[in-house]
Amino acid sequence: MVFSDVKLWRKSERERLVAARLALAPAQVEASRVQIDGFLERGFPGLASGIVAFCWPIKNEYDARHLAKTLREYGALTALPVVLAPKQPLAFREWHPGVKLAVGPLDIPYPEGSREVLPDAVLLPMNGWDEKGYRLGYGGGFFDRTLASLPKKPVVIGVSYELARIKTIDPQPWDIPMDYVVTERGVYRRDADGLAFLGAPEMGGSGELASPVCYADERFLRGEDR
Repeated sequence: MVFSDVKLWRKSERERLVAARLALAPAQVEASRVQIDGFLERGFPGLASGIVAFCWPIKNEYDARHLAKTLREYGALTALPVVLAPKQPLAFREWHPGVKLAVGPLDIPYPEGSREVLPDAVLLPMNGWDEKGYRLGYGGGFFDRTLASLPKKPVVIGVSYELARIKTIDPQPWDIPMDYVVTERGVYRRDADGLAFLGAPEMGGSGELASPVCYADERFLRGEDR
């Protein structure tokens, strides 16, 4: 399939998947958010001591603001992406309540005037995701361009719903796959053969957190680089 055809197909698929997400009941969206929050907090304990970028939610996306608050309470620094110019890499600026927000493309808020940071991890919403861990975004290419430009690539955790899973997005050479995908079902890790389902990190019976799923290839996520 030539890229012009891929682009048209992606546009149609994006519209279909966004419509399906918008049709979810508020209670279902909130229940999925709580599940995903728990999987991220328990499965990726290193997030609590790093610089974590997330996206302001739109159109019934996973809302990472609740988890961001929890991570800041543990000592993490949180950041939001900023569009600097069309077809240019994004910047990441520190954000927490009290930092002034302005409104950018798609009416998405972004921090105005706070310091720029380089994230250790990015929680990246996905309109769709495929069996190889590739993401269907909004078509601007901002995150692929950004990840390719950073001096040190952060750990990229795609967050979405199971209903957004598709066989393939027909990835192009510039598409960058997620390192992990987290949905209301649990955690997937990208391996050589595609996504491997690792399960759902659970609370320990004593009230203490159970040992995190073994993400041995990403020491940061286990807190070993801090």
